[in-house]
Amino acid sequence: MINIDELKFDANGLIPAIVVDAVSKRVLTLAYMNRESLAISMEKELTCFWSRSRQELWLKGETSGNYQHIVSITADCDKDALVVMVEPDGPACHLGTVSCFENPVYESENRHEFSYEQLYEMLVGRKVEKKEGSYTTYLFEKGLDKILKKVGEESTEVIIAAKAEDKKETIYEIADLAYHVMVLMIEAGISLEDIHKELASRHVIDKKIKQEKMT
Repeated sequence: MINIDELKFDANGLIPAIVVDAVSKRVLTLAYMNRESLAISMEKELTCFWSRSRQELWLKGETSGNYQHIVSITADCDKDALVVMVEPDGPACHLGTVSCFENPVYESENRHEFSYEQLYEMLVGRKVEKKEGSYTTYLFEKGLDKILKKVGEESTEVIIAAKAEDKKETIYEIADLAYHVMVLMIEAGISLEDIHKELASRHVIDKKIKQEKMT
């Protein structure tokens, strides 16, 4: 851990803070902190910035209720910029959008972004819109029993591939299983955040067990 005094604030006493959703890893906003707002952020575990337009401290969510609960703060190699990982209570942007970065400037035709959140939303869309010819829509139309059957089949395929020590095939089958499990999650009303919270709670328990073994 480095000390605040090791950070390099600019001539105005500010340091840029890139706020990122700890779950989705999506960039939410770019704001600025001074020493006082950074200290408040660390003390409260809530993002507090310095408003350059109003020239005053700004506790994110104080008026909107959209607090950002801090998971971690990391400085870059030059110690003149921060990445703040948060769990947000609501939209980051004053316009009501999840992120302040919503205006595409360029998108490669050869490379495409992928995230579990995007896949999840696409699958939800297949359940709601019932797109004709979609395998995902077919699964939702067939219902829980069909989805569970596919999860079982894909689990077996993972076991067979892994037992054969075929790495490429195992990766392929795990991807199939992950897709079908996500369809099951949607059918059961389970969100990615639900799973994230459950895994995070287990990580804390595991950490405590390791510490106990060391003592």
